[in-house]
Amino acid sequence: MSSHVPRRSALKTLGASGALMGLAENAASTASAATVPSETDAPVVNWADTHDRVWLGENCWANPMEDWVIRDGAAECLSTGGDRNVHLITHQLTDAGQPFRTSVIVSQVEVAGADDGVGFRLGVKSDLNEHRSNVFAKNGIKAGLRDGTLFINKKQVSVEAAKTPKNLRLVLEGQPNGDQVRLTLTAIDERGIDLGTVSTSVAKQGVLGNIAIANSFDPKFRNQDGARYRFRDWSVSGDAFTVDLDRSFGPILWTMYSLSDSRSDDGFVLKLSALTGPLGDADNKDIDLQIKQDDQWKTIGTETLDTDAWTATFRIANWDASQTASYRVVYRQTHRSGKETESIWSGTIRENPSGRPLRMGALTCQNDYAFPYQPVAENVVKLDPDLLYFSGDQLYESHGGYGIIRRPADRAILNYLRKYYQFGWSFRHAMKDRPTLCLPDDHDVFQGNIWGEGGAPMDVDTGGASSNGGYIEPARMVNVVHRTNCAHHPDAYDPEPCKQDISVYYGDMVYGGVGFAVVADRQWKSGPQRVDTGSGRADHLRDPDIDPLKLDKPGLELLGDRQHEFLKHWSADWRKHSIKVLLSQTVFAGVATHHGGYNGYLVADLDCGGWPQSQRDEAIRLAAPAKPLHINGDQHLTSLVQYGVEKQRDGFWSFCTPAIAAGYPRWWRADDVGMKHENRPVHGLEHTGEYLDGLGNKVYVYTIGNPIVPTAKNRYEKAHQKASGFGFVEIDPEKRTYTVHSYRFLIDVNDGNPENEFPNWPVTIHQDENGGANRLS
Repeated sequence: MSSHVPRRSALKTLGASGALMGLAENAASTASAATVPSETDAPVVNWADTHDRVWLGENCWANPMEDWVIRDGAAECLSTGGDRNVHLITHQLTDAGQPFRTSVIVSQVEVAGADDGVGFRLGVKSDLNEHRSNVFAKNGIKAGLRDGTLFINKKQVSVEAAKTPKNLRLVLEGQPNGDQVRLTLTAIDERGIDLGTVSTSVAKQGVLGNIAIANSFDPKFRNQDGARYRFRDWSVSGDAFTVDLDRSFGPILWTMYSLSDSRSDDGFVLKLSALTGPLGDADNKDIDLQIKQDDQWKTIGTETLDTDAWTATFRIANWDASQTASYRVVYRQTHRSGKETESIWSGTIRENPSGRPLRMGALTCQNDYAFPYQPVAENVVKLDPDLLYFSGDQLYESHGGYGIIRRPADRAILNYLRKYYQFGWSFRHAMKDRPTLCLPDDHDVFQGNIWGEGGAPMDVDTGGASSNGGYIEPARMVNVVHRTNCAHHPDAYDPEPCKQDISVYYGDMVYGGVGFAVVADRQWKSGPQRVDTGSGRADHLRDPDIDPLKLDKPGLELLGDRQHEFLKHWSADWRKHSIKVLLSQTVFAGVATHHGGYNGYLVADLDCGGWPQSQRDEAIRLAAPAKPLHINGDQHLTSLVQYGVEKQRDGFWSFCTPAIAAGYPRWWRADDVGMKHENRPVHGLEHTGEYLDGLGNKVYVYTIGNPIVPTAKNRYEKAHQKASGFGFVEIDPEKRTYTVHSYRFLIDVNDGNPENEFPNWPVTIHQDENGGANRLS
């Protein structure tokens, strides 16, 4: 495993066989002598001593999380829909030349329509055959019990006595036999009597991958038309399995922190959030933050988990930022028996960078067809940035499958958290050792676009979630999105909530001699239903004969008055720093001509930060005294452009980073559609120079990273073809320069290949160029 994987505390009170999930032994009240497992069936996953809750435990991934609970010492599926399952993420079947065995005790709870079965999925693997990506694969060998019939794939044996299972043990064994594996599935009742057996042979390759327990098998099975089951005492054994406990995920899932010079009596302020899975009413809710001093761990704070967002956030004033400190967060899980399990997640609080450039990783948009984005995550760590910035879309509605839930709020929150956890699962090792700023964007709140209207609720009768103003999700869910992404940010400039009591997060951070401003360029933005674009979608301008300036009406907003006040203050405040960066979700221009497909020409997309145009110009004017580099994302198309307001190139520069994994593709093919340009840069690349974008904004396009139409089947190769990757910026407060890198997805940043970056990157920009004193040509 990578050296970046933190060391985990051994469980203090539990036996090895139960170390991840609870007591290895059954409580006497939950199992009779006849069902006590043999040594072979000692449970690896056992919920007998775990309080009732949603989160199943650190060695399990439940599909989907919101459809499972621990109830009365067993894992119970709440849905009668199809394809519900739980993967054992610490175990992977890697050697089909060795024997193996797995068993679980099942009980039928409900049959709503037809029973689609219960049992195991074996050899579940993605194109990567990597444990995280495997949990979402729909393939593998199906072995189980369905309506009184034992089956392994298409081989079936009728077992009438097992038609309505109660405390029935299913045992699946694999024995290598030449180039095949002989699989045998047996049903054993609670008296220990074998009720029936089915056997078949499969190719060795077919058993390799993840293993899961299944509550129904067919992804196409009609929702709410199947059966529900309870599971307990899940055992997995045999030399065929590779066991890696460092793959555990929780109870502390990950941490994020920020470090900022408050320039007040609080000095440097450390804010750190620890995230857990959704725990239960009887579970401990406190988390300790400890730092290492003189080789001893000292608790410097205890915080209570927010039981909606399942975050505990620490604020430590007067932090000694002159030196690096080791930290850990400690959660003590209490069990039904009164015993206690300690879980630890550790990392490093970096010293405030001084006397050198600050190195910043800039990332956006992670569509999970490329999950877990390992090339990007590993390359970011190799570059060892001082700061990470995620500009939004840490998830998409399609993440992990199983749809989205909009109501009620508590179910919508669980649905969101399950999807959001994929982000942490991918980047937690990068985030634990450096400050991270993380902004929510439209897909994070289950909307194709956000026109936040200052927090107003969406009128769902007048448009959809992509082209209608306001928030479609309950305010309680939106606040969880803000809390999980931003609770660890430096204190907000003005924390007063907006409409519906929705929280705000705009504000500043001073770190490494750099002043950062975080703005929310979606939260106050006006909805496009206020103007007439003449097309089927209110946010898409398709007719080139419509004057785009007619879409810029009085009363429309982009950042809103509150953030205007903040930008004016921030631009004039130079305390403790000499160079500035503006952070937001998206670019203040329409730097895309084609959307969704190679020939999907669109005159303008109002979702970009270039509309409303007068408000875009006002935001640039307010930030102009700061001479900032604007770093943003969202567009799935990396670009380096300079804004113009009164004239071309009189504004500051914008770096739009590549998407971590671009889904919906975009291109800037200005020359192909006949857009007029002047003053093409000396590098001579096509589609560059001074343009008016589709909204009439002045923009100087210096370089662009267009994708190709993807043909690859492998997820990582596909992401690379779609122009995915990440940004990296070196900010030098002494030289007053920004060196901007735009890296591709499937690379090794250390191999020196000049094609690792998109065309004409890296680029160095001087601070005064952000004030219109242009040097680049």
